Amino acid sequence: MNRLLVIQIAALGYEFLRQVEPSMTVAGLRFQPMQTVFPAVTCTVQASFRTAAYACRHGMVANGIFLRELHKPLFWEQSSGLYAGARIWERFRSRGQTVGQLFWQQSLGPDSDLVLSPVPIHKHGGGMIQDCFSRPPELQPYLLEHIGRDFNLMYYWGPLASVKSSRWITEATTVVMQSKWAPDLLLTYLPHLDYELQKSGPDTERGRTAYNELKGLLETLVGSARQNGYDVLAFGDYAMQPVDRAIMPNQLLSEHGLLRLREVRGMLYPDLHTSPAFAMVDHQIAHIICADEKTAETVGALFEGVAGVAEILDGDRAKRYQINHGRSGDRILIAAPNTWFAYPWWHDLRQAPDYAEHVDIHNKPGYDPCELFFGRWFNTSVEPARIKGSHGMITDEPQVVYATDLDLDTEPGSLVELAATVKTLLDEC
Repeated sequence: MNRLLVIQIAALGYEFLRQVEPSMTVAGLRFQPMQTVFPAVTCTVQASFRTAAYACRHGMVANGIFLRELHKPLFWEQSSGLYAGARIWERFRSRGQTVGQLFWQQSLGPDSDLVLSPVPIHKHGGGMIQDCFSRPPELQPYLLEHIGRDFNLMYYWGPLASVKSSRWITEATTVVMQSKWAPDLLLTYLPHLDYELQKSGPDTERGRTAYNELKGLLETLVGSARQNGYDVLAFGDYAMQPVDRAIMPNQLLSEHGLLRLREVRGMLYPDLHTSPAFAMVDHQIAHIICADEKTAETVGALFEGVAGVAEILDGDRAKRYQINHGRSGDRILIAAPNTWFAYPWWHDLRQAPDYAEHVDIHNKPGYDPCELFFGRWFNTSVEPARIKGSHGMITDEPQVVYATDLDLDTEPGSLVELAATVKTLLDEC
């Protein structure tokens, strides 16, 4: 095996690719179907690929985790210590070979040699200083010199999120592969298809346009990889589902006295220190954190039969989905088709917390795709009805795809099997 470039493509689902590219061949790579992991969200998928394990082992049960000791949810934290388990490249790296990660979540730590990830500085007076964590430190100015512009976080998330983020990452990946720091294993990420499919849905002309932009970037990456002695592995992480309904579990919990709220200057904030239950929502799943088992049973009964809730997982059912971990909710809701979970607990927008109309991924106690739209006064939207695509749930059928020019002995049927196969190849290098 030559050096290896791994390209994770956000929201490249099997059915979507079959519709927009019937040949299933892109940039000379023939894509094959496979199953993803549950929940089918970014951080869980990335942790599963890097460990060849499911959430029940590595502990990234969503894009956020709930720290029971602090009574606090944390979304999009970047420490590599947040997921457990041996990395698939451990033996490979122990022999002196190098590993790089560009824009992968939970990549900040000592387990790779080259890292680039956004770490903006939030200013006390409002606004932020855009910056990236760079290892080695000279990497970021080197990329600026060769690309001609810094990475703009506004294109990575928020109402301005677009193909410009994927385009910059593509250029950076190409520069890295040509540099003196070129790692033997390089993981990179193309996010922009996800943005459009959440905004307009998976079966739209705008989605096809975003795919065509992706296709061009893949051709660039694959061509550059081959010129620089890299094999290529590309895979989709989850399949986007069309949605037309948002369920708000925290509203129901509040109405039944299970989620307690405190009023601050007319705004309602959750009291997670004394609340018997709270829903940490993430796309099409919701982890319900409960004070005790009696409360969990009450919560299960409360959501039984609620329109838009397809399944409620307790301990035994969580094992079936391989999400039985101490960080998981005491009950886990799975959305029905065409449905996703939103975090709000308020009914009157005047009582919404300060962060509701802003891009604030770390303070919001749940994932908020409404941040992809502008709302009133150039703030972000608070209208869940604008979301047309979501993900997280899985089916028995293959949902995503992979393609590679590696010589594989067998065809992996799942993302975890794919990761295990890559680990074997790395171990043999």
